Amino acid sequence: MSSSSSSSFEQPQVITCKAAVAWRAGEPLVMEEVEVSPPQPLEIRIKVVCTSLCRSDLSAWESQSLLPRIFGHEAAGIVESIGEGVREFEKGDHVLAVFTGECGSCRHCISGKSNMCQVLGMERKGLMHSDQKSRFSIKGKPVYHYCAVSSFSEYTVVHSGCAVKVDPVAPLHKICLLSCGVAAGLGAAWNVADVQKGSSVVIFGLGTVGLSVAQGAKLRGAAQIIGVDINPAKAEQAKTFGVTDFINSNDYSEHISQVIKRMTEGGADFSFECVGDTGIATTALQSCSDGWGMTVTLGVPKVKPEVSVHYGLFLSGKSLKGTLFGGWKPKSDIPSLIEKYMNKEIMIDELVTHNLAFDDINEAFDLMRDGKCLRCVLHMPK
Repeated sequence: MSSSSSSSFEQPQVITCKAAVAWRAGEPLVMEEVEVSPPQPLEIRIKVVCTSLCRSDLSAWESQSLLPRIFGHEAAGIVESIGEGVREFEKGDHVLAVFTGECGSCRHCISGKSNMCQVLGMERKGLMHSDQKSRFSIKGKPVYHYCAVSSFSEYTVVHSGCAVKVDPVAPLHKICLLSCGVAAGLGAAWNVADVQKGSSVVIFGLGTVGLSVAQGAKLRGAAQIIGVDINPAKAEQAKTFGVTDFINSNDYSEHISQVIKRMTEGGADFSFECVGDTGIATTALQSCSDGWGMTVTLGVPKVKPEVSVHYGLFLSGKSLKGTLFGGWKPKSDIPSLIEKYMNKEIMIDELVTHNLAFDDINEAFDLMRDGKCLRCVLHMPK
């Protein structure tokens, strides 16, 4: 398509590429030829270089009704083309795609108190923020997006407010983890709980998010970091991230909150739920100290989203907080986390347990479902 004579803007064309499409909940993804529309105003089209599998992708794949769909939301790539009005990016820029954006002008973005952008927040309909349409299709029929990213495709379109420009020297196959799990865990410890030196911490669930919480607590100088998980294989690796005591809750007949209270002389200062289970959120609250104990919940539950808690726990001075993306504003804050990684101040490499070709994406799902990986990074064909 030729551009208008009144504008030098080069109109991008439809791209046909390979994507892993979910046709039915819980069934293997199918590699399909998909058409990816050009970016619309304020959007960018990204050539995905690598994308990691997050447990949220797994949970949604097992239960979603919005199908067919292209999952994936921890991703890094290179800008292939830009839509009209985009000033921040240009072709060739290295970027992270993020599942929650930062418009910079809504009430939350300017508040200094929140990262819950009212314009580019969590997209739950499987469509683009701007026009509530899809940019993917197969033989003319639309395919749903996921979390406004959909990185299980060689190319994807995202709103420019949901992308972060990164230093081209930063390794995309490592920093892609900062577009969700690692950042969420670090932010929960630093921004939400504000873990203090000498404090006691308990973490329920030692996946990528839980280990990132542990790392954040260790860097803040926490004196005791208790990790709770039913997979004993995680005990040794957890030490690398700062966990001082490992508990397998299956090894105890009494309620695990009683065990933690004994270990912490009355309850942990900070408690983190990183599983996505509202029953465990209740246990986490029971495990923290009267008077000042704070529980932070990070997991996304697949079932029973309501938390059931006796009001007496709150009367005793405990608090329960939630967080999305660790409280980070993506554009404002993620570059500083990348800088910390490049300066070897935070660990990411140790969380990547598998590197797989994009064609092996179903193997990555099997590994995560079976609890045999932390993060599988999928590499697109060059």
